[in-house]
Amino acid sequence: MVTSPRAISALPRHLGVAYALLIVYACLNPFTGWRMPGLPVLDYLAAPWPRYYTGLDLSFNVLGFLPLGFFLAPVAGEKVRAGWAVLAVTLFGALLSFGLETLQNFLPTRVASNVDLGCNSLGGFLGALAGVIWGPRLFARRGGLHRWRQRRILPGPRGDLGLVLMGLWILSQLSPEASLFASGDLRSLLHLPPPLPFDPERFMRVEAAVTATSLVAVGLVARQTMRRPGYGALLTLILAGVGAKGLATASFFIPGDPLHWATPGASVGAWVGLLMFALTLCLPATWRGSAASLAVLAATALANLMPESPYQEVGSLIREGHFLNFHGVTQLVGALWPFLALAHLSALGRKTAEQTASRPDRPL
Repeated sequence: MVTSPRAISALPRHLGVAYALLIVYACLNPFTGWRMPGLPVLDYLAAPWPRYYTGLDLSFNVLGFLPLGFFLAPVAGEKVRAGWAVLAVTLFGALLSFGLETLQNFLPTRVASNVDLGCNSLGGFLGALAGVIWGPRLFARRGGLHRWRQRRILPGPRGDLGLVLMGLWILSQLSPEASLFASGDLRSLLHLPPPLPFDPERFMRVEAAVTATSLVAVGLVARQTMRRPGYGALLTLILAGVGAKGLATASFFIPGDPLHWATPGASVGAWVGLLMFALTLCLPATWRGSAASLAVLAATALANLMPESPYQEVGSLIREGHFLNFHGVTQLVGALWPFLALAHLSALGRKTAEQTASRPDRPL
């Protein structure tokens, strides 16, 4: 049955676009060394099963496209019946994968694969199937999530952008080697050495400062996106960041350890950050906006000053191809997140100033 017009909020559309851009980056990163292939570009479609392929490779390819189908299926369901929505979204995912696999022929660091194309298409199909079943309930304008959004989150694109930013921050925490809550480290993207030599006491102090300021930064950005305080939602966001970091260190380090992130500096910084965040929530709204921007800037500067972590030497990271694709995405999101957050805070500040200026002066 076709969903009634305007029944689905704009949030899944925005999430779908953002996720599609991340897929493009993951599949074509590092975007260098383009050259003409020596064979016809579509020869990979008839290639035999690859000799070296693991269950992890297959899983990454299926799971990578599953959220795309889940986000887009409710949007398509506004126009056509559920079965046609699943077909349309699956076809879109397959065409996107086909285009990216074909372009990989022109990159020396990439290998086009018909197995990847099939797994991506399967992931899009499974995601679309889940999307038409649960998506309308989750994203419906009259559903529980939408009612919560209306009560707690700013209206329109401002609120949607804030929610997308929070989702991207959680994604950035899936980078296993980064410190807890940290983002904005540009050194990995620019291949720069750490500016400070390693010293145990200095490293612990800087890591604690990075963790604390990063927690305050993400917490205040989330709070500025909210109409009214939702302490349960803010705590859930922080716990989701911890959970994502634990999942990353358990999955991508050898040997895996979900508490690999719980270094002395990160542990102290987390408790200090929670206390600082609780205090900043008592500030007036305009002061909170300024404090959020300062916290983002401070956390970004400190993240770029951190020496190399000695805790990475305890285990080694998985170096398989599809993990490297995923790792490239989390690194990019983590590096750019503070700058997106600053743009969001700036837009919120301008909107507040415009609303204040448009109000009639109160009589003395």
